[in-house]
Amino acid sequence: MGVWLAALSGLIGGGALFVGAGVAWFVKAPRLVVLAVMAFGAGVLISTLAFELVAEAADGGGIVPTAAGFLGGAVVYIVADWVVDHVDSDEKARNIAKRRGNGKAALSGGGAAIAIGSLIDGIPESVVMGLSVLQTGGLSIPIVAAIAISNIPEGLSSTAAFKQDGSRGRTVALLWGGITAASVLAAVVGYLALQTAPPELIAIITSVAAGALLAMVANTMIPEAFERLHLLTGLWVTLGFLLAFVMHELG
Repeated sequence: MGVWLAALSGLIGGGALFVGAGVAWFVKAPRLVVLAVMAFGAGVLISTLAFELVAEAADGGGIVPTAAGFLGGAVVYIVADWVVDHVDSDEKARNIAKRRGNGKAALSGGGAAIAIGSLIDGIPESVVMGLSVLQTGGLSIPIVAAIAISNIPEGLSSTAAFKQDGSRGRTVALLWGGITAASVLAAVVGYLALQTAPPELIAIITSVAAGALLAMVANTMIPEAFERLHLLTGLWVTLGFLLAFVMHELG
């Protein structure tokens, strides 16, 4: 039973990316609405990584493993983002509204950057969800809900960038489908493989997700939202943070 609950938690977390992607692809939401959701999601992510990931990692495994994983996750995301940004030598110049679509099948730079962040943080996040099933004997509602809520804006904002740059629906669907499948697998692995793992290893895995999340939020989500929302960006980020914080306290 536990392994199925772990798989379900990964499906909920990863599937939320698909939900956001579906909304962005089939609903013609105004650009300002998409950016507001992106800023709101950034606040949720910051709160989630602070209270559900970093704090718990430090409590369970200590400061050193947590700090190492946190920094490592940020570095991995930044390097991956740099690679995406420099894949095409003719479009090396980076700007907040990154575009690298060719009008047909290519994925835009800005959307790809968020998708990479979703994958880098989604794998350890899902491992953590699988581990929480092992530790509690059931779904950890606060963790699963916070991750799902934060993943919807990630899928929405990234897919909106893909759609704007002319990426094919099939390409985008395969991308998010692959990330969702990886999330389910990671949750199952977390449940099965970490039953006897030392707390230091768990802290590293958890904080890697947090570091990648924060780097992605700082490099991509908030700057892109601020380009159009300006001063209102801070309000939306604060509201997202507050929602996730209240969920954490009630949980």
